Amino acid sequence: MEKAKNIKLVILDVDGVMTDGRIVINDEGVESRNFDIKDGMGVVVLQLCGVEVAIITSKKSGAVRHRAEELKIKRFHEGIKKKTEPYAQMLEEMNISDAEVCYVGDDLVDLSMMKRVGLPVAVGDAVPDVKEAAAYVTTARGGHGAVREVAELILKAQGKWDAMLSKIH
Repeated sequence: MEKAKNIKLVILDVDGVMTDGRIVINDEGVESRNFDIKDGMGVVVLQLCGVEVAIITSKKSGAVRHRAEELKIKRFHEGIKKKTEPYAQMLEEMNISDAEVCYVGDDLVDLSMMKRVGLPVAVGDAVPDVKEAAAYVTTARGGHGAVREVAELILKAQGKWDAMLSKIH
């Protein structure tokens, strides 16, 4: 895919993208989420190949913060109501343009970002409006390998996939 060739930054939503969108709340009010290990590998291989990964999420969650730290995601923005604000800051800090950014989303709150970036991606179970705004729709559902699918798409388009395979085994 042509739009994937120049991507330098991949921005991920969390609930419905890195997770399946379900939030489990126990009797004490503690939230938990499930993350797919293949998606984590997708983040790792992007970073290994020089593509930065960021998270912008409207919720605040210790589980998400812990997962971001575990994956060494330095650009982590939580509790964000207007996702375009940290986005503009990242563009300036990295000295990149909209065309060099991929955003992966699943729901209506993601549309403002998807309309700005060069490679807007919807997960397979995204709402119809988000799928319509996407240049690519993953076959995988959110929280079930969609991030990993996006990583492979980008790295293959950039000709980095085979070299990355030799680095990790």
